[in-house]
Amino acid sequence: MAFVKAIVQAYQRYGMDPSAALAEAQIAPHEVDDPDARVTAVQFEVLSGFAMQELDDEALGWFSRRLPWGTYGMLCRASIGSPDLGVAIKRWCRHHRLLTDDILLDLSTADGTATVSITELRPLGAFREFCLVSSLRFLHGYACWAIDSRVSLSAAAFSFEAPRHRDAYPLMFGGDLRFGAERTGYSFDARYLALPLQRDERALRTMLRRALPLTVLQYRRDRLLGQRVRELLRKRGGEAGTADALAALLNLSTRTLHRQLQEEGVSLQALKDEVRHELAAEQLRRTERPIKQIALAVGFRNEKSFSRAFRAWAGVTPGAFRRRDLPGGGAQKDPGPAPGP
Repeated sequence: MAFVKAIVQAYQRYGMDPSAALAEAQIAPHEVDDPDARVTAVQFEVLSGFAMQELDDEALGWFSRRLPWGTYGMLCRASIGSPDLGVAIKRWCRHHRLLTDDILLDLSTADGTATVSITELRPLGAFREFCLVSSLRFLHGYACWAIDSRVSLSAAAFSFEAPRHRDAYPLMFGGDLRFGAERTGYSFDARYLALPLQRDERALRTMLRRALPLTVLQYRRDRLLGQRVRELLRKRGGEAGTADALAALLNLSTRTLHRQLQEEGVSLQALKDEVRHELAAEQLRRTERPIKQIALAVGFRNEKSFSRAFRAWAGVTPGAFRRRDLPGGGAQKDPGPAPGP
């Protein structure tokens, strides 16, 4: 309800009556002052859309000047021809600066992590939280839609103290959340930046007819989920031994994890087998550890089951694979045990 109250304050700033907007969204006026009241995503979408048009301000009073109806559609169009997400976000940030100098959006990358951050250039007053949260969600929603993939956030930080409704933030952002930070922003795997845009002008026109859900609800599919699962299995295999544990590390439900992997055309078991194979092959090449120890290290209960699985993956037994990779080793497949007499 705090975000609804912020929209009501926008009406007050412009000397207008919010009654019609609240009625359109089926929100009782007395609920606006109840800090524990909640609205649905659909109600908020209806209220925001109605208010943006009635006030002719898509920023809903945040900035020192209006952003007329259609402004964010123009931002989308300015980025839709980008070759990849990284260029699209940079264009969005650059063009946003032409609309207002009250805040500055910026994209930076370091050590495989991309960060979108906001610099506040003037006091935002009572609109501060709503402005910062919405500015991040507008860009995040557009980014997800443009590449047709959820951009899973690893962390989000906010330059204000945790609000009473902080439990809504995991639904909007995900990842590790921190309040009272120096700057507001969020971070994600920089590999998303290389993904090509999947949308064209025709798709954009369709999306803009109902763009607000992208700012309220998380995008479902994640085109990098398989890669993120592989990394966790490689680096934190001890903590990610089960689907439930892996889903918790990814801030997903177990059901969502399986569903999204299925949408990518891969199963969790296939990813586990792939990582086990890679780790086992690496240890066979680079160490002299006994095969039994390697089998246990990559998650097998005994050497026999490991050898059977490794042969299915590589076409040779672990011993033959190790001999083949030694200097002067052959490259032929292990013929297996000789037939009996």
